[in-house]
Amino acid sequence: MNFFKGRTLLIATKHEKEKVLAPMFEQALGVTCVTLPDFDTDKLGTFSGEVERIGDPLETARRKCFLALENTDFDLVLASEGSFGPHPTIFFSYADDELLLLFDKKNGFEIISRFLTTETNFNAQAIDSKKQLIDFAKAVKFPSHGLIMKKSKSDFSRIEKGINTWDKLNEAYSYFNENYNSVYVETDMRALYNPSRMEFISKVGEKLVSKILSVCPQCEMPGFGITAVQEGLPCNNCNTPTRSTLSYEYVCEHCDFSRIEKFPNGKTSEEPMFCDVCNP
Repeated sequence: MNFFKGRTLLIATKHEKEKVLAPMFEQALGVTCVTLPDFDTDKLGTFSGEVERIGDPLETARRKCFLALENTDFDLVLASEGSFGPHPTIFFSYADDELLLLFDKKNGFEIISRFLTTETNFNAQAIDSKKQLIDFAKAVKFPSHGLIMKKSKSDFSRIEKGINTWDKLNEAYSYFNENYNSVYVETDMRALYNPSRMEFISKVGEKLVSKILSVCPQCEMPGFGITAVQEGLPCNNCNTPTRSTLSYEYVCEHCDFSRIEKFPNGKTSEEPMFCDVCNP
């Protein structure tokens, strides 16, 4: 059963995410990808803070889908939402949490994939000197990755976005320094100004495509993905359960068919160096 071939997939984006998403979805699903020319996702929240995001990333991605489908004849839509901040388990490390949602209005289902990485340039700093600004810019991969400048972290009265040349950076610094004697700079996390983020959107796209193409053995609906990970792979020295993955659980959201896949990483035991007993 092919749910997608020959259909049009609307990519709900303002920031050129279709550049990495459209080719893979067209090739894998047989769809034709389009965007809306004046679609404004900023009304749902901005990374620079002047518009607060209401709801979590999944709720926001859904709102993007519904907003994109308003007053159109499309019935298949793809939306992305990213979140940046401290990593949930790795202390003193920032993380990029990318979510991608495919909503099929015609057939009444959605399929979701996420990708969490610490490989992000996400950062911000109050600037006291030109040297400090240059050091910050170089550390966050400028000018290949854009910057945002404003008076202070929570002052949105004047914001310069999409700064991606040294000339623009110098001009913005001079303006804020001369007019406010205060400069706050942060990474521009919009996809079109952040190649690192665009790469991770591509990766979560690959994960979503793989999940879409995985169909339930019982009802043949797409999106038969991993719903739980079970730890407990035994140590090959003392046989104590470790924190390494023992099995994956798959559950179909449509018919509740479930399947357990043991030893998904191709090994039946773990090395003692990863055992809390052998290597406390």
